[in-house]
Amino acid sequence: MTFLSVARLGRYTAAAEVLGVNHSTVSRRVTALESAMGGRVLVRTAGGWEVTDLGHRAVTIAERIEASLRELSDGENADAVHGMVRVSAPDAFTSVFLAPAMTALRREHPQLAVELLSATQRVRQNRSGVDLEIVVGRPQVLRAYATPVCAYALRLYATPDYLDEAGRPDSIAELAAHPLVYYVESSLQVDELDRALQELPDSPASVRSTSVFAHVEATAAGAGIGILPDFLGDADPRLTRVLDGAYAHPLAYWAVARDEGPRNPAVAATLEALISYIETVRG
Repeated sequence: MTFLSVARLGRYTAAAEVLGVNHSTVSRRVTALESAMGGRVLVRTAGGWEVTDLGHRAVTIAERIEASLRELSDGENADAVHGMVRVSAPDAFTSVFLAPAMTALRREHPQLAVELLSATQRVRQNRSGVDLEIVVGRPQVLRAYATPVCAYALRLYATPDYLDEAGRPDSIAELAAHPLVYYVESSLQVDELDRALQELPDSPASVRSTSVFAHVEATAAGAGIGILPDFLGDADPRLTRVLDGAYAHPLAYWAVARDEGPRNPAVAATLEALISYIETVRG
């Protein structure tokens, strides 16, 4: 079971935290398994610990043992969706989609613990320490499972008061006269988010932030024209679309997991619940 946790999370420290043991205990147990099987089941790579060919055989056996132990301890009607799932995702996605979806999932599976980690970054080749990583844009990754979960677009928004005072732009070129509220350019780690800004003219001095919720609040306070996800901007009654039809930067959120991740019933249920919730609320 220790080996299975490392195979799914890719990191001894992450597996140790989930199992409630220390790093050395994880290492000792994996070493004992390798000694018993007569070969390496894990190999260290730049992306964390990866499962070897012998390790894949061990994973299959470990998953059967896991299911049997669960049935033995909880009975034939044991809930396969239990334990802990860690999901890394951008703030906006977490607040609007992930948190309510996971709340609903836990109502069905109360033995499941969920940890949500905030991150807006390009997909990592090393996904160690998390079961699912939600990223912006189609990921280019090796030895991973990836699937799209939500399409959206960045659009332009402002308050009616701001537009009355500063004037409503009639073209993309006229945006050069308006402060654009968006990410701090030097901190952007996602190419697709950077390209959204490159499609627009240079902005006068404006309010920039690493937080999308700061973008929303600054725009609502009249700081300028905000470049916001449509699922946030359209839902805010303080804001109205600007240059609707003339500017929209289409994007998508993708879920990425290590190869062994979706074999975990809890991870599979998490992904299914997330996609189902998004389909329900977005139609």
